[in-house]
Amino acid sequence: MNVASADHAVHRGGGLRRTVGFYGLLFVSLGSIIGSGWLLGALNAAQKAGPASIISWVLAASMLGTLALTYAELGATYPVAGGSGRFPYYSHGPVIGFAAGWVAWLQAVFIAPIEVLAAVTYVNSVGWVDQHLHLLNASGNLTGSGLVVSLVLMLLFTALNLAGARFMSESNTILVIWKTAVPFLAVGVISAMSFHPGNFTAGGGFLPHGFHGVFAALTGGVVFALQGFEQAVQLAGEARNPRRDLSRAVLGAMAIGALLYSLLQVSMIAGLNPADIATNWDHPLGKNPSDYGAWYTLALAVGATWLAVILIIDAVLSPAGTGIVYVGTTARLSYALGEEREMPGILSRTDSRGVPVVSILITAAVGLLGFLQFKSWSSLVNVVTGATAIMYALAPIALATLKRSDGDRPRSYHMPAPRVILPLAFVSANLILYWGGFDYTWKLACALLLGMVLFAIGSAVARTTVVDYLKHSVWLVPWIGGTVIIGALGQYGDGAAKIIPEWWDIALVAAFSLSIFRWAVSLGLPSQQVAAAVEKDSHQLAGLDPA
Repeated sequence: MNVASADHAVHRGGGLRRTVGFYGLLFVSLGSIIGSGWLLGALNAAQKAGPASIISWVLAASMLGTLALTYAELGATYPVAGGSGRFPYYSHGPVIGFAAGWVAWLQAVFIAPIEVLAAVTYVNSVGWVDQHLHLLNASGNLTGSGLVVSLVLMLLFTALNLAGARFMSESNTILVIWKTAVPFLAVGVISAMSFHPGNFTAGGGFLPHGFHGVFAALTGGVVFALQGFEQAVQLAGEARNPRRDLSRAVLGAMAIGALLYSLLQVSMIAGLNPADIATNWDHPLGKNPSDYGAWYTLALAVGATWLAVILIIDAVLSPAGTGIVYVGTTARLSYALGEEREMPGILSRTDSRGVPVVSILITAAVGLLGFLQFKSWSSLVNVVTGATAIMYALAPIALATLKRSDGDRPRSYHMPAPRVILPLAFVSANLILYWGGFDYTWKLACALLLGMVLFAIGSAVARTTVVDYLKHSVWLVPWIGGTVIIGALGQYGDGAAKIIPEWWDIALVAAFSLSIFRWAVSLGLPSQQVAAAVEKDSHQLAGLDPA
């Protein structure tokens, strides 16, 4: 083992406790999927793609399904805290491991503020609330009272997480049961009271904006709504029987979420007033309804006042459940980053109950700052979706590499057709990143660069020899740089030059992704170094039942 390997084989953190069972893991992932996305995603998708938004959900479910299969095997094989950052560490070393952990943390840390903002904004769509509490100003930004409510909710999420993973998962279970039932109830009631088959060809036909609209809808809320299946993996270090439960939890949550969102989109399209979409899909709910109270407005329109009341209650509980989950899982990503000598070791310290207190508090503090920087739900969706796509993209590279270099490790779950699905999963993640638009892609590249600068400074201060791993990481710069260039020349985003023709751009992204995938896998760590990297987390893997 070289010096760098020795440096990175030292465990710095305390001990997380394995207290979360199968249903806790399932509800953590499902609770992340069913958040503000169900309240806002269908309307956003309908505006961008019209009736063809149904295709957007099916396409997103298929693409994310390949990534869910990837996470299912990784999580069951390497059940450690903050897995999104640890898997690439095992396969390619600390440089790629930090990059993965950094983008995973960036996308996760702002989810809780988004969910809080969605709840506040949705509730403010009720006339009485707007008149008496006035949570938002005319521009849709938080007022003083709205900021106070948002801060209180974030502090509540933090308190629940400080109580421990078991308490957090069990309290979340009650919320998830509620917020899974309410959308299915909305589908049944709206469909029974208002179903207009002609809506599926109204406002310019089934494809009013062509497939460009279908793809644009993916990053306008569709992928954001369906993401989160991997959250059970982030809590793998606290799962009682991860080898048995993780894969089932991830795939089960993804299947339920995909079914629910597809039904919601069909129900919304059919339930709209045909007069509001006769010519276009710019204002599916009419000229002057709330932009956020979509299902609330629709319930009132069909005369289901009782359902509207339930939906307003759910507009608080549903995002709240997701926010609770993300405060907790983001803290586990901070914990994983703290395992690296280049980052402050205090991040990976736990209290006597195995709770990463410092990481939870830092996550909450950064989340609170998010309210000052980001003003609306929609303004953050593309940014978070893009960061998630980068995080997701690193998973199939890690698994393909580890199957070669660590193939003898016991595996309780084997994904089907890995030679086909893993490259397809990487292409899917890159397409999601591209469809998000150049305006966001270059900003994400800058955020990743900032993280790598911090990592380099930490390495210099800690005097680690991560330079030995650069040869395993050289593909990162061409990958992100090439993605930015294709985005600049492509068809998505106001800043894109739109030089590459439609469909040719998708073919180029796919070809570029496949070349990077093969190159990255070929540069993975040799078996001996992989074993040393996994050994660093032996304190989390000790005592687990064999696969």
